[in-house]
Amino acid sequence: MNGTTKTGQHSRNHELAAAQACLRLLHTARAALCPDEPPGTAAVLSGPIAEADEALRRAGLAGNEAWLLDRIYDLGLAPEPRSS
Repeated sequence: MNGTTKTGQHSRNHELAAAQACLRLLHTARAALCPDEPPGTAAVLSGPIAEADEALRRAGLAGNEAWLLDRIYDLGLAPEPRSS
């Protein structure tokens, strides 16, 4: 097991699931909040928000969303600047 315990692997799996849920939320939010979308489109965010909240809770990261987003942005996934 390369020196990892089942508990450590379990925790990393939850952290990975939380990161993936946050990425899905990020991509959905970008699409839903695009200026080309009708005003009510943001309502589609309730499902991804609930999924991300639950995944963060399971990973023990609830309340640390800013830290997690910083780590995601460290991966080079920061929003691209808009062109005018």
